[in-house]
Amino acid sequence: MTDRQETILEIADGVATLTLNRPDKLNAFTGRMMHEIISAFDETDARDDVRAVIVTGAGRAFCAGADLSAGAKTFDYDARAEDAAGDRLTSSPVRADGSIDYAHEAVRDGGGRCTLRIFESLKPVIGAINGPAVGIGVTMQLPMDIRIASTNARFGFVFARRGIVPEACSSWFLPRLVGISRAMEWCSTGRVFGADEAFEGGLVRSVAPPEELLPAALALAREIADNTAPVSVALTRQMLWRMLGADHPMEAHKIDSRAIYARGRQADAKEGVTSFLEKRPAAYPDNVSDNMPDFYPWWQPRSYG
Repeated sequence: MTDRQETILEIADGVATLTLNRPDKLNAFTGRMMHEIISAFDETDARDDVRAVIVTGAGRAFCAGADLSAGAKTFDYDARAEDAAGDRLTSSPVRADGSIDYAHEAVRDGGGRCTLRIFESLKPVIGAINGPAVGIGVTMQLPMDIRIASTNARFGFVFARRGIVPEACSSWFLPRLVGISRAMEWCSTGRVFGADEAFEGGLVRSVAPPEELLPAALALAREIADNTAPVSVALTRQMLWRMLGADHPMEAHKIDSRAIYARGRQADAKEGVTSFLEKRPAAYPDNVSDNMPDFYPWWQPRSYG
């Protein structure tokens, strides 16, 4: 068994690039990879020198889905003492009488832990989808803010063809991104489709030749890093995502009002206006670590580990 990291996090000039790093296995997802992705986003959130995060895959795939090396036991957590990454299950959700405790920690879906952590990111997330992306390989993309696909990319919500169901919170994310009809078609057929269909369906923002994929993602990340206030971007990201579940525009009005009021009192707003009037690049002084408004976060914190 190799000790090679299953992800690589590189940070340069304000942009973090997280690469899924099991190219010999088409970057198949494991419990270890899940933990490394969560840890990577913990690091990018904590570092004020990171302004945007790009996620891509090593080799010819983005992520071929769950590692199926456990065979028929892959999705039967009770049938194996360890998952594919060697994370030992400490206890069973099956009670003595045979009933199942569905609130038990061992029931939680690992892909969902991963996507929930990406959802909480303080930095915008750009998916650079370089090749095949099926199962968790596509559902982990859904909480990313912008997805760019290589012409070599292929996508598949293949769960029904494996006898399971969509995971990683995709029943929440996917219909919001592409609409219920498209989401149901892709999930009920389980078929694999190309980058052009993903673009036409609204799953990806654009399609690029393989050699232009990472430069396109980096150019977008640079647009964010070079021109915007990091606290404003962090707030905006959460405002947009969380208002998808609001039941009335008044909920957005409450958060908008708090955010505009709080930001207007901070140095970034003064710098943003002054730099515009003086026709010079802005140098925003506030940072995410120290200057998030006091009403943030306005939701109940959750655990992903």
